Amino acid sequence: MRAIVTGGGRLGVEAADGLTGAGHDVTLVEIDDDLAQRLGRDLRCRVLSGDACDPSVLEEAGALNADVLVATTGDDEDNLVVALLAKRQFDVPRTVARVNQVENEWLFTERWGVDVAVSASSSLLSQIEEATGTADTVGLLELASAGVRVIETLIAGSSRAAGRTLAEIRLPAGTIVATVVRRSEPRVPDGSFRLEAGDEVIVVTESATPEDIHAAFQHEAGA
Repeated sequence: MRAIVTGGGRLGVEAADGLTGAGHDVTLVEIDDDLAQRLGRDLRCRVLSGDACDPSVLEEAGALNADVLVATTGDDEDNLVVALLAKRQFDVPRTVARVNQVENEWLFTERWGVDVAVSASSSLLSQIEEATGTADTVGLLELASAGVRVIETLIAGSSRAAGRTLAEIRLPAGTIVATVVRRSEPRVPDGSFRLEAGDEVIVVTESATPEDIHAAFQHEAGA
């Protein structure tokens, strides 16, 4: 998936780094030249210096082929302009915009090109992942009393697990596959169950993180 993140503040960096870590092609746009240069050295994604409110900058960032744009600046007006440009001029399928001021929430609608508005006061990265559908591996539930957590991962066509049986997947210690949902039908699999693209795999684990499960199922074949 190709994503553009605008704004190199804490949220923008967090979003860009998280999406890059999930294997997506990310370009971060930051208006401050010095900050953009520094981020270009620190981040794993492409960093472009420029004003995202300028259509030519968005085009250089790859808006014509982008799947999602996430506007994360600290200025609500800028986020709205960027979202509107992305949706109306570049036909970006999915736009997510940060709302900084509560009184401006009513503006963050489809009329301004915003598919999903996220609050600056809550867990922003998880909101962005949920809103964009970019998180192929997410923690669903943590049962502190039992010392376990439930994690879901979606098998894509490029996933290393696609076409393999569960017995061929090396799971982290203390992890079991509880359910595989295929075409909306939950199944309780055994080791001979062969995974297909589109399967939703739900695991129960004592200590593995979503990143561990992502590594087990999602790394592309040959990677």
